[in-house]
Amino acid sequence: MTSLIELLKIRRSIRKYLPKDIEQEKIDQITRAALMSPASKRSNPWEFIVVKEKQMLYKLSKCRSHSSQMLENSPLGIIVIADKTKSDVWIEDASIAAIIMQLQAQDLGLGSCWIQVYGRDMDEQKTTEEYICELLNIPENYSVLCIISIGYPNEERKPFDIENLATDKIHSEIF
Repeated sequence: MTSLIELLKIRRSIRKYLPKDIEQEKIDQITRAALMSPASKRSNPWEFIVVKEKQMLYKLSKCRSHSSQMLENSPLGIIVIADKTKSDVWIEDASIAAIIMQLQAQDLGLGSCWIQVYGRDMDEQKTTEEYICELLNIPENYSVLCIISIGYPNEERKPFDIENLATDKIHSEIF
């Protein structure tokens, strides 16, 4: 089993994937990990839409003018949504679940990349969130935070160098 610090060191955003399907068992592990993520007052406002169908991944890849194209060649996209009526901190709760999915994917030998949806525009007429809600028939009381693209990596990224971390960003007692 990989230690958390080692997992954090090697987890990098991966945007290129091998043309290989992800086993259902691994998808189940990733989504179960997300369901165990903490949420304010255990409100669990987050929900997840698992997309493996190539045509839908292609459509989702068009949700932004840039930064979402990797979905077209990704074997898996997980859309992280949350019921805004359940929690005033749904963004934080959904963000925690999203990173937990990315860490679980990494631990399973998969690469992933966060695609920001909330607060982004598809084009001058439509937000990224509006486009995805229409495409996936998401009810009005939900917001879309992000899409996590996941696949077997087809690129290598260097791990973080512990010696070169920005330790000047850590303050003790006062700023």
